[in-house]
Amino acid sequence: MRSNNPVLNRLDEPSRVEARVLGARDVEPMTVDDVVVRTVGLLLVTGAAAAVSWAVIPDAVWLGAALAGTALASIALVLVISLRAITNPVPIVGYAVLQGLLLGVASRTFEQVYPGIVVQAVAGTFGVFLGMAALYRARVIRATPRLARLVIGTLLGIAVLSVVNLVSYLITGRPGLAVYSVSGEVGWLPYAFSVVAIIAGAFSFILDFDLVERSVRDGRARRYAWLSAFGLLTGLVFLYWQLLRLLSYLRR
Repeated sequence: MRSNNPVLNRLDEPSRVEARVLGARDVEPMTVDDVVVRTVGLLLVTGAAAAVSWAVIPDAVWLGAALAGTALASIALVLVISLRAITNPVPIVGYAVLQGLLLGVASRTFEQVYPGIVVQAVAGTFGVFLGMAALYRARVIRATPRLARLVIGTLLGIAVLSVVNLVSYLITGRPGLAVYSVSGEVGWLPYAFSVVAIIAGAFSFILDFDLVERSVRDGRARRYAWLSAFGLLTGLVFLYWQLLRLLSYLRR
């Protein structure tokens, strides 16, 4: 079964052949602990960069352009790392730093309008992650082919609709499926869209946990733990953004 996360998907095929010959070479296989340590490390880097940008970067007329540039650079890194299945930690850590800079400044903007919202979003993100991990561990929810198709289709739909909605907003000024400002009126459609995105993001972890578990069982090289950690980080960041947006809707 393939994960819904395109980042983690990239380690499935390229490393399959490599895993078969590890026994004949002096290559250490990855473990779950390797993935956990690297994921925690990337989260710490992201959090540290966010804290620095929150405290140091001032509000300025060029801030919007800087945020847009950071976001585009982050997207470019995601595409390069995932499509090329890069396991070098340097670009992966670079993505964590860029994403942290973006998260810090944007989160500060939301916090200024809605005090306490960042703590709520962070707690919600890790609460969902740990809850899905517990459900997967207890085998309450299994990574079945039907679940994979449903989650993959939903996330692909969310990605396409998000792009279309953004283009429409830039042309017409109407928010549609998502409200891009930190204040203003919100209809029922953005609420529904955010809830669906959060549910899909939560279930995506089930498929990601399954892929990491199978990678360990198949004896893939230890360097692929970096790519696994990177995939989990992208999922956590996606979930945080969705929760932050929904919480801002609820407090308007």
